Amino acid sequence: MQPKKNNKIGITALYCRLSRDDGMDGESNSIVNQKTLLSQKAKEKGLTDIKFYVDDGYTGTNFNRPGFQQLISDIEMGYIYAVMVKDLSRLGRDYVSVGNYTDVYFPDHDIRFIAVNDGIDSEEGESEIAPFKNILNEMYARDISKKIRSSHRLRGSMGEPLSQPPYGYMKSAENKKKWVVDPEAAEVVKSVFKMCLEGKGAETIARILQERKVLVSMTSKGLLRGGKKTQLNPYKWCKTTVSKIVSQQEYCGDIINFKTCSKSFKNKTRYANPEDKWMIFKDVHEPIIDREVFEQVQKLIGKTRRRNPKPENCERNMFCDLLYCADCRKKLWFNIKHDKEDIPFFMCGNYHGN
Repeated sequence: MQPKKNNKIGITALYCRLSRDDGMDGESNSIVNQKTLLSQKAKEKGLTDIKFYVDDGYTGTNFNRPGFQQLISDIEMGYIYAVMVKDLSRLGRDYVSVGNYTDVYFPDHDIRFIAVNDGIDSEEGESEIAPFKNILNEMYARDISKKIRSSHRLRGSMGEPLSQPPYGYMKSAENKKKWVVDPEAAEVVKSVFKMCLEGKGAETIARILQERKVLVSMTSKGLLRGGKKTQLNPYKWCKTTVSKIVSQQEYCGDIINFKTCSKSFKNKTRYANPEDKWMIFKDVHEPIIDREVFEQVQKLIGKTRRRNPKPENCERNMFCDLLYCADCRKKLWFNIKHDKEDIPFFMCGNYHGN
């Protein structure tokens, strides 16, 4: 692609977006339908040099979508002449952000913006109705969010698990709302609790599991789970994973809902809920760990001393975040607390683990 030289040369970006919420409208908003409509309208307007940018399964309340970000990148490079969408809701359902793009960003970059079904074409002048349509689009997303939250609240209050089953459990083939024991992973969980009762720390347990070549919890039996997806070693356990396992009450057969919450339908970040807002349902599924054993482990964990905070007058070394191990390519950490204070040194992050 060659960068556009004037406002009449460049690619016409046909942007399509579909989320699960939009699926409630039937086939009218399907990606295939949007592509057909946009390509036809582009041809009618004499815009033949077209390129599709697609986000299938992404919400309109968040603009951190791969297709849209690629579109913005190409605009910054100067390849795009016009942006065409089916309607303003395809661009997004956040009226502040959508208005910023249509009223500020696109004009500043000399981009022609077209919303087919809303009758908007920046080449024909500003649209007075566009701000009201953006507000209605956000109200639609807000209403859907309220309905989903209400549904989750009802299901969670009835004891239905709202989260994915933890390592050691899997969803039942007959009933997806029920957890059943994964025998192979359950044995690993039992061994973790046993080693914890023997006095071994989380880091030691992680090293033992790695030496035994036990698959990490996020790739157990080839099933992708939450966690870091760039982990190259499928047997490299992390001490934080071990600490999470020994602190999960679900292994006693309980269901705990509403551990986390979100502050707004626009903000997808999950925040920890205070324990008094949790809803605990005991003995819902088959336990992996006896309740007495779990309580003993919690007492041992509670006695663990945390590392002392760094002294306030400690200066940051100028080479921090710049040095990496020549063997494993992991970051080198500056050793602050050691016996010989006059000999500072850097150490590989994998030193203790390996």
